[in-house]
Amino acid sequence: MDYKKMADDVSKKILAYSQDTSGWKVTKSTKNITVSWKPSNEYSGNIYRGEAIIEEIPEKVIPFLYLAKYRSKWDKTLKSYSIVEEIDEDTVICHCITHSFAKGIISPREFVDLIHVRRYDAGVITTNSISVEYDKCPVTSSHVRGFNNPCGYICTPLPENPAHCTFGVYIQPELGGLLPRSLVESAIPNNVVSLITDVREGLKTLLE
Repeated sequence: MDYKKMADDVSKKILAYSQDTSGWKVTKSTKNITVSWKPSNEYSGNIYRGEAIIEEIPEKVIPFLYLAKYRSKWDKTLKSYSIVEEIDEDTVICHCITHSFAKGIISPREFVDLIHVRRYDAGVITTNSISVEYDKCPVTSSHVRGFNNPCGYICTPLPENPAHCTFGVYIQPELGGLLPRSLVESAIPNNVVSLITDVREGLKTLLE
């Protein structure tokens, strides 16, 4: 499997999502987090975008989002998280198992994802992910295997305050099983808000 080509392709898509300003509809908004959606071009569901300000620079935020020594501690949605292979210094394969969510209606899911970090001009850094088939993590009957269509995070320094950054989240998961699409779509916005909240709290406690 050509992981480097996959990493390049998914990186281009995440950058394109971040530059796409048309068609987004706000579905949830708190004091400092906004979640929007639009129909996905990857599958029959929607792509979701979370937006917020993070009080840290991108170079510190990005490793915190995917390295196991951080992610396994701050991400409250995950039962387990590990990096199972390092392709190169900016590309890894990760394996994770979620807790149940939507008040237990949705059982734990398992994901095996390619993650690639990419840097752009002006200090912009992204993580870019997509689910992959991986021989060392075969599908089992223990957990339902989900599939992450192109997803990722994008951190952009704030021009007026370079010590902070705008934080964008893009997700479009297929959870597998026999779940009604409406149930999945109703749960995702709350999950995006929780994710951003957990990132903020984790950065304060783990990087101090």
